[in-house]
Amino acid sequence: MSIVRLAARAALFGKSLRRKHLRASLLGAAAMSSSLVAPHTLHAQTRADGRNEIFAGSELESYLRYLQTLGKSKSYPWSIRAFSPSEIDSLAPTDSVHPWARRYDLDHRTTRRGLEWDYVRPQATFYLNTAYPFGGNDGAVWQGKGLTSSLQAGISARWGLFSAVIAPIAFRAENQSFPLMRNGETGRGQFADGRWPQYVDKPQRFGTMPYSRVDPGQSTIRFDGFGVAAGISTANQWWGPTDDYPYILGDNAAGFPNVFFGTSHPADIWIAKLHARLVYGQLDQSDYSPVTGPENFTSLSEPGTRRFMAGLVATLQPRGAPGLEIGGARFFHSASDPLGYFFSVKQLKLPFQVLFKGGLPAEVDSGAKGGPLAGLKENQLASVFLRWAPPGSGFDLYGEFGREDHSLDRRDLIVAPDWAATMNIGFRKAWASPGVIRAVRAEAFTYERAAGSRMRGGGATYLNGILRQGHTERGQILGANVGPGSGSAQMIAFDRFVSTGRLTAFLSRETQHELSPGYLSGPAKQKVRDVLNAFGVEGTRFIGPMDVIARVVFAVDVNRNLRADRANGNFAIGVRQGF
Repeated sequence: MSIVRLAARAALFGKSLRRKHLRASLLGAAAMSSSLVAPHTLHAQTRADGRNEIFAGSELESYLRYLQTLGKSKSYPWSIRAFSPSEIDSLAPTDSVHPWARRYDLDHRTTRRGLEWDYVRPQATFYLNTAYPFGGNDGAVWQGKGLTSSLQAGISARWGLFSAVIAPIAFRAENQSFPLMRNGETGRGQFADGRWPQYVDKPQRFGTMPYSRVDPGQSTIRFDGFGVAAGISTANQWWGPTDDYPYILGDNAAGFPNVFFGTSHPADIWIAKLHARLVYGQLDQSDYSPVTGPENFTSLSEPGTRRFMAGLVATLQPRGAPGLEIGGARFFHSASDPLGYFFSVKQLKLPFQVLFKGGLPAEVDSGAKGGPLAGLKENQLASVFLRWAPPGSGFDLYGEFGREDHSLDRRDLIVAPDWAATMNIGFRKAWASPGVIRAVRAEAFTYERAAGSRMRGGGATYLNGILRQGHTERGQILGANVGPGSGSAQMIAFDRFVSTGRLTAFLSRETQHELSPGYLSGPAKQKVRDVLNAFGVEGTRFIGPMDVIARVVFAVDVNRNLRADRANGNFAIGVRQGF
């Protein structure tokens, strides 16, 4: 706890103390992470039931994915997450020959017990940024400059075909001042996105005061039986097989309230196994959104501060091709019903809508001029993806191709398949030896605007001209945590799992801002990209009933805000307490 006290005192007593205590934080966190390298035996180790903590994008979920590719559990689709308790039963390793067997009760279960309940272990985490906000894939938490504190706890229960997890999270960001990118806005608008203040709800800073929130977090109540799944949830979802940069849904923002229906396990349709989920929910905006006015749609200039969400994701595992899964997803943002109803019949049909915009009815009440007048009150994100993980190989290859909005017709799709398109490709490779798993993983995500946008206009990722919140929930992007519009991101990491915990080292590069393509006159522009380069080490250490988590990341933002280079240190220390 000394590191936490140092960080808190630094935030309270000024810059001189911050510099001195930051050095202490760095040394302490680095020592915590590097201690994982020592393969000594942990005494009096407590075995925890981690099944109720396998959330979408979590550390335990990633560990199970490695065990699956190493042949410790059966082949199972990884593109519709989070997993249900019964799915986790299926994914659990069939033997105890793996590094964390003594730490977590992940044993394979074939029979159900009576009423079961357990704690979601309380976890307190403290983050410190030295120069500007930095962080992502952390759910509802927003890590501003200065100290950010979060606390999560909860309870889970399971009885027959019913299960529930209630795991709220609370956080407080100190939200210290730093230079903003000038966006031409005034008032609250000055805190909005620097490049696209009128087309995405992604604040650079959440005002001038500390920013805090209590969120329902990873909470779900569900039914799984007779091949069917249904429930209500605020937990994060992860669509597609990606590891760090999901195009449609991941754990970068808070989960949103939703109801879902689908298959409880892949259904055998002979030629393949089919797994699917249909989701309807509500999306909210931050206090710094470009959309103002009433909650519900009144006009194209006031589309409503509240949005309806409808989506469908599905995978196929072809017969005779073990380890292969193919799938796709559609996610719709829709303006709220002008009469104030939560949804309309038309909105319920959105996931099954025709593929081309030319087949949609015109919005006769729109005031748009020029171009097709169809689908103006909705915005679609769609993707197709593939994952190949040959059983027992330790190898996991995946890719995803995504599109923002519809093509006009079949000819438009053929002529411009790259219009508002994204591409993600990655792999994971693990090697196991007694008591140790070593792995390397890498991923590349590109969402650069097509050359055709020079004449056609539009075609930017995560932005929308009518539903101007963009692809966000309460000010954070629902998909990949990279700048909206146009750009790319890459990551490579090394993981090492031993009986005492985990050590990870990674290197990443992410585009935060990029000038739009277009015809230019005069001298060439030199600073057209704002690129964030980061190197970090993080780890988890098992100490008795506690898991201690530490992270040290050095980041250099080249051409920050399309102006000058700026460095940042990101430090984290957390404790997850067992009972």
